[in-house]
Amino acid sequence: MKINGHVIDLTNRDKIFFPKVDLTKGDLIDYYGKIAEVMLPHIENHGVAMERFPDGLEGEGWYAKDTPDYFPEWIDRLYFPKKEGGSFNAPTINTKAGLVYLADQAAITLHTYLSPASDLEHPDKMIYDLDPPENTEDYAAVRNAALSLHEILGELDLKAWVQTTGSNGYHVIVPLKRSWAFNQVKDFAEDVAIVLMRRNSRKFTLEQRINQRRGRIYLDTNRNAYGATAVAPYSVRVRPQAPVATPVEWDEVKAGANPRDW
Repeated sequence: MKINGHVIDLTNRDKIFFPKVDLTKGDLIDYYGKIAEVMLPHIENHGVAMERFPDGLEGEGWYAKDTPDYFPEWIDRLYFPKKEGGSFNAPTINTKAGLVYLADQAAITLHTYLSPASDLEHPDKMIYDLDPPENTEDYAAVRNAALSLHEILGELDLKAWVQTTGSNGYHVIVPLKRSWAFNQVKDFAEDVAIVLMRRNSRKFTLEQRINQRRGRIYLDTNRNAYGATAVAPYSVRVRPQAPVATPVEWDEVKAGANPRDW
């Protein structure tokens, strides 16, 4: 297959990746090829991490941050220093060819870093990660949390958009102008979460320990850190039904959109 001037030798298209819904590696490749036009603006110029499952969901998989040496030269690499020392070279995907190549390499899910390649110290988004209470699928509760967060951000004149994670909950995302460092963004995100929790401490918590949450929604701000990632919009998730992390309208959340509806 030739895309963007690059020849990609697609392999094992008939291999079953999602046995429960009879979807193949070829289906995954075709999906990413079709969704590229709307997905790429969300991930271009950002490093990505990959969840790779060469034998599909029934095989072993791993979370890969570094670009393998055998990836073609036209896959851009982003030198990414670690705060604790060392570094890795994250792939950056700016073309349909890159997206299709990763799918052929069994990268089922892509996760993006919160800062662009041009400035790793300053994020261009702030993220709240909202999941239902432990051991439940109480999507009504987590939808309410997303809507309540949207309301309080609106009081601060901050625009926010929402996506299903394709897993258990939602991400509420605020675009940023990259004028704040990660520690400032995280502190601000926590301050907003504190206000929301104090307005209704029976529904929301900042308690990281699961056994202390007592059925409340954890307002998780921990993704707002250097080197942290979040699932990329339109990524397929490593779950039996092959759900997709999908940006949705706030009215769709109000109408009952669930995390794995797409």
